[in-house]
Amino acid sequence: MPLIIGLAVIGLLVLAVIAIYNRLVRLRNRTDNAWSQVDVQLKRRYDLIPNIVETVKGYAAHERETFEEVVRARTAAQDASTVEEQAVAENMLTGALRKLFALAEAYPELRASENFRRLQEELAETENRISVSRQIYNDSTLTYNNAVQTVPSNIIASMFNFAKRAYFEIEDDARSAPEVSF
Repeated sequence: MPLIIGLAVIGLLVLAVIAIYNRLVRLRNRTDNAWSQVDVQLKRRYDLIPNIVETVKGYAAHERETFEEVVRARTAAQDASTVEEQAVAENMLTGALRKLFALAEAYPELRASENFRRLQEELAETENRISVSRQIYNDSTLTYNNAVQTVPSNIIASMFNFAKRAYFEIEDDARSAPEVSF
């Protein structure tokens, strides 16, 4: 009789480990999926930037330093490999875009351009999509990190190398989209 009880207890423990492990895998996959949605929106933003820079260049070709700063920030953002690096690069890119749009304010013909206005609208829409995707990613990361850090799943997480994930956080200055006015 004690052998049967012992086997039953071991069987329950094995089932519990399997259930916790599967939950951790599902949460990690959900976090990965949420990050891929952020990445899609960031790529959309990167695709818009060359068109915006070229449009502004048509009216303010002598502002070379600002254009180069935007291009460098875009390249750094595209080359970022971790969530932390991505957050830093996105903050730099947002700052560079703010300078570009501030520059555009000095050129009324540019602001009146239909192409420039359309690009501004697309960028504003993309910034909103990035914000929503970032929120979903951070929510998924919170759920995953809670599972990795709380008992008893933290024991299974450490046994199978489930590591805590970083949040995609931006600086206060970059929390709002680049100013777009018509």
